[in-house]
Amino acid sequence: MSKYVLVTSGVCSSLGKGVASSAIASLFECHGLKIAIVKCDPYINVDAGNISPYQHGEVFVTEDGAETDLDLGNFSRFTSVELTSQNCITIGKVYDQVIRNERAGRYNGRTVQVIPHITDEIKRRILSIGAQSGADIVIVEIGGTVGDIETIPYLETARQLVHELGKGNSVSVHLALVPVITGEELKSKPTQHSVKQLQEAGIQPDILLCRCEIPLEKNLKKKLALFCNVSEGAVFTSTDVEKSIYELPVIFHKQGVDSEILRKLKFGDDLKCNIKPWTAFLAKLNSPEKKITIGLIGKRDFLDDCIKSVKESLFHAAVTGCNAELAVKKIDAENLERVQDIATELSGLDGILIPGNMGNRGFLGLLSAVKFAREKNIPYLGIDLGMQLMAIETARNLAKWEDADSTEFIQNTTHPVVSLPEEQAGLSTASLMKLGASDVKLEKGSKINSVYKKSVISERHRNKYTFDPRYKDALEELGLTVSATCPADGQVEAFEWKDHPWGIGVQFHPEFVSRPTKPHPLFTAFIAAAAERKK
Repeated sequence: MSKYVLVTSGVCSSLGKGVASSAIASLFECHGLKIAIVKCDPYINVDAGNISPYQHGEVFVTEDGAETDLDLGNFSRFTSVELTSQNCITIGKVYDQVIRNERAGRYNGRTVQVIPHITDEIKRRILSIGAQSGADIVIVEIGGTVGDIETIPYLETARQLVHELGKGNSVSVHLALVPVITGEELKSKPTQHSVKQLQEAGIQPDILLCRCEIPLEKNLKKKLALFCNVSEGAVFTSTDVEKSIYELPVIFHKQGVDSEILRKLKFGDDLKCNIKPWTAFLAKLNSPEKKITIGLIGKRDFLDDCIKSVKESLFHAAVTGCNAELAVKKIDAENLERVQDIATELSGLDGILIPGNMGNRGFLGLLSAVKFAREKNIPYLGIDLGMQLMAIETARNLAKWEDADSTEFIQNTTHPVVSLPEEQAGLSTASLMKLGASDVKLEKGSKINSVYKKSVISERHRNKYTFDPRYKDALEELGLTVSATCPADGQVEAFEWKDHPWGIGVQFHPEFVSRPTKPHPLFTAFIAAAAERKK
């Protein structure tokens, strides 16, 4: 039977609960244990697909095509777990299922209530992860903040689980803020109030993770232990990291977070922890041989969380793949539309990357950046829209089709080089987004073929619009070659600039499978090309 670690947080949001949960999970793997992870999100949306990334960060796509919370990206990067739609529970999914059950008469005429029907459905989903995966430990991250009305069903479910599983089969980990005020004084009162709210929900935390800028002194730990009703040896600090979130597993291990949780879960003392993969990664991080600057071009106010997986993938490739220090320069595409001299704006870059975007804000700026990368032989990687822009730029500037565009932006263009698959077939039906993993066939002898060293790969997708193959021959004559296609639907999956050191665009999203100790080969090749140009 699986054992469960229930992670909650208090005082305020954005304390890094997802990263902390992921770091703890990675340490369990270092101990040789099989793990599973569940994220419980309190929003009523069925999934994260329609939530603005400005509100909730990027949408992380799983292998089976689920659009999930960005914390699942952290889980994926820190551990070896293969995530699916089951690993993300939203209250919207839960209510939807309960209402379906009620309409089907499965509750035998009983009044449907939050307790027990909603909590039972949440519990069923959580326990099924452990049963189906056969994991030794299931980490359950409960989203939101203790005290929020939205988290009440999840906290009640957690209370029931702790009671039903019993001591030794479940552990409650609570992450709370210990702020530093004027005079560098640390205040424990917010954490005390947060634990009190958790206790009012019927949950007594076993482990206290104190989010603080600096490590806690022994006296403060003793005070927190006394007032929060936990043992002094179960109070730990989740400090600010110096360079990377990947320092956390080592920080937690040095404090003994993993050992204390495993002791409370009654695992034997014979479990040894192999922390070397993380220390080796940090050794490379702290001793780079070179520095690479990559220009990341997007809309004016795009946040780091909007493109989190892309930035992390670049970081993995720089550190592990190329032993380099990475500098990411965020560039405003809308500003590029206004500048007279784009060379000045894009000077000092060793490579240019345009990630997936939606909407036409900054479109001309993005297009000018693609042209600059092509003409100046700067290594370029385009993802989703970044790939589609390569076709539009070639059509406008080399084929001289001035109105070439995507029907996402302009419906009545005479050269819709990018459009919906049904538009290409002459249909007017609504488009379905292509989601999840599917096979991609690589053209023999292409650059992307040499990167993967395979003829067929599997990559994850999240797109509606695709390149129209009617324009393939015309654009290939101008140096834009098709280097990958999808065997299942015939869609174009990758472009390359023929007479260019390194210019590749892909329709799929390679960033979703990159890990710090195992960077994605496409990002590694891109960073290597940027390093070569820097020479």
